[in-house]
Amino acid sequence: QVQLVESGGGLVQAGGSLRLSCLASGRMFSRYAMAWFRQAPGKGREFVAASSASDGFTYYADSVKGRSTISRDNAKNTVWLQMNSLKPEDTAVYFCAGAPRPYHSQSTIYNYWGQGTQVTVSS
Repeated sequence: QVQLVESGGGLVQAGGSLRLSCLASGRMFSRYAMAWFRQAPGKGREFVAASSASDGFTYYADSVKGRSTISRDNAKNTVWLQMNSLKPEDTAVYFCAGAPRPYHSQSTIYNYWGQGTQVTVSS
């Protein structure tokens, strides 16, 4: 069982930056693909970025590519999402998710989810 706890959300002006963190419990973190999703008010959950379990592959949604970086430290059971040049349309609850497989794909089912952290970008 893996528990995920996000932090780092907040209110930021357009053009600003935020760094989200996700701390995972459990000893199998290094075998999990990890991802960030987001859900804006009235919209469905949207994939943002993912990291493979241990070899550094990363994946990004077109909407954040070039502005965001996902990274992880398996020794610290932590994955981060650095978001730069934030836009009002980035406003959403951001969720950390984990899947017990080495790589992310469009069909990956993420079994474990955090409670989410709110990101609000003002114009």
